[in-house]
Amino acid sequence: MIAADRQQVVAWLTENLPKPRLAHVMRVEQMSVALAQRHGLDQGKAATAGLLHDTAKYFDSQRLLSLARSDRLELDDVLRHNPRLLHADVGAIVARDEFGITDPDILQAIANHTLGRPAMDDLSCAVFLADGLEPGRGKTAELEKLRHMSQQNLHTAVWMACNRTIRHLIDKNQPIHPRAIATRNWFLKSAKARGPSRQPPVQCR
Repeated sequence: MIAADRQQVVAWLTENLPKPRLAHVMRVEQMSVALAQRHGLDQGKAATAGLLHDTAKYFDSQRLLSLARSDRLELDDVLRHNPRLLHADVGAIVARDEFGITDPDILQAIANHTLGRPAMDDLSCAVFLADGLEPGRGKTAELEKLRHMSQQNLHTAVWMACNRTIRHLIDKNQPIHPRAIATRNWFLKSAKARGPSRQPPVQCR
């Protein structure tokens, strides 16, 4: 299945997320679709992944760890000591088990929206960027630059967004998961190999 009943999902989210987070989810859904349209991706898959990306955001640590272990997710020391980082991977489990999503592209986009993943596909890139760059995140010069770049080149925008997150975590003396660094390095290398950014073709509506 590539899509769940939107009304059902929104009802579930309304019950399980605070209003500010629900508003964030709606903005991520919209931006995911906009980036998908811009870059010639499946807009339906982008909408579903964006809408479901934060289903596990407010699960407590024990529930996150329990679901991760039951699904045999790999747990390293950073994840065991910071289970909230699991909410993306566990969110994909919720999308599958609660809403019947089986499409691997959607499940991966949900799972990758926080830490990213080296070589993740463009749909994952779009949802990853939408989560960090949706309008509710603010309107600083740096964010506006990243939003512009997300329209031009997904790979460049991903490593630039990773740089921003890593700097923030360093400033806050927070742990950095190795996958976030690996994601940054992979997309930096990929963007350099591809050469200068090229504007994607405008998609017909």
